[in-house]
Amino acid sequence: MRAAVVTNTKFEVADLPTPVPGRGQVLINVTRCGICGSDLHARLHADQLADLATAAGYDGFMRSDQSVVLGHEFSGEVVDYGPGCRRRWKPGTPVVALPILRNGKKSEMTGLSTAAPGAYAEQVVVQESMTMPVPNGLSAEHAALTEPMAVAWHAIRRGRVGKGQTAFVIGCGPIGLAVISMLKAAGVRTVIASDFSPRRRELATACGADVVVDPATDSPWTANPKPGRITTVTDILDLGFETMDRLRRVPNLPWWYVFRLAHTLNAGPAGPAIFECVGVPGILDQILTAAPPRSQVIVVGVCMEPDRIHPATAINKEIDLRFVLGYDPGEFRDTLHMLANGKVDPAPLITATVGLDGIDNAFTTLATPTHHAKILIDPTSPTTTP
Repeated sequence: MRAAVVTNTKFEVADLPTPVPGRGQVLINVTRCGICGSDLHARLHADQLADLATAAGYDGFMRSDQSVVLGHEFSGEVVDYGPGCRRRWKPGTPVVALPILRNGKKSEMTGLSTAAPGAYAEQVVVQESMTMPVPNGLSAEHAALTEPMAVAWHAIRRGRVGKGQTAFVIGCGPIGLAVISMLKAAGVRTVIASDFSPRRRELATACGADVVVDPATDSPWTANPKPGRITTVTDILDLGFETMDRLRRVPNLPWWYVFRLAHTLNAGPAGPAIFECVGVPGILDQILTAAPPRSQVIVVGVCMEPDRIHPATAINKEIDLRFVLGYDPGEFRDTLHMLANGKVDPAPLITATVGLDGIDNAFTTLATPTHHAKILIDPTSPTTTP
């Protein structure tokens, strides 16, 4: 089996033994695999990522001196089963799978661990219980985007974004574009996107953003076509006076019950939902400084370095700050069916396809945001240049 192996940041396409599925596992032929930002980080900063993973309780993350097959965004076709499987699908059935294996009682991250080689290869092993058939004739290219789109869907669900709520997406790389697509699929009527790259702003529009801003010349915070009632802390104080004036006009009204009901229904003035999809130091603090009061900031971008914020700024504005990671199997399944039913179109994200021999060039290209968003790998393709 041919596979792209990374060791000490260097890629080599090698012939490896055909993977053998273990108990409860399935061997699949890889049809497409996406290159994720996590893969870019893992190639160059594996030891830092491994230390962070260990601190969080997972000690199986790859190290820089290990030889690892990356790749956790994939689609494929069933080849064979290991022992203890229910053999749910015929050989050749198109499938996707959550990128996680269980070896004995230990869970391993597919494509980011030596214990679970990934899909930068002709074949990959997946867990049968985490595998799902591809419905409605969904293409292999679009099916492979189930994983990154599920990340975006999880972020939106965790943010509980309402259809009438304005959503800001700061950073329009692949994950930002996925967030935009899923926000529109969820029916959010106003999505404002911001990125310095002209190409990424173009892709943000293609993904459905209603307003696209170059932060070098314009502020996303003033680009909202329907600005909210609350834009400063003073507005909150003014609203309190106005509310009390109205309530006090009603004789014998126990006005405090109105406030209690509003608290129960979470019906107070709310700001926008803001998705931080950049992941570099300083961005989060910039958002907290510029965001309207009562905003909800959902941190999707992965910052790999220590960062600083001013908590008092967020406190004064009563901003909710939420960090998100991954998805659950139900969100993964729902994302797959949203793609298959045409509720969301991932096509704008896909900007090139290469073969295994083109992975090194693809990584180099993705280091800058000039041309590409999501580059897919087709293990059968001879293409070496994105």
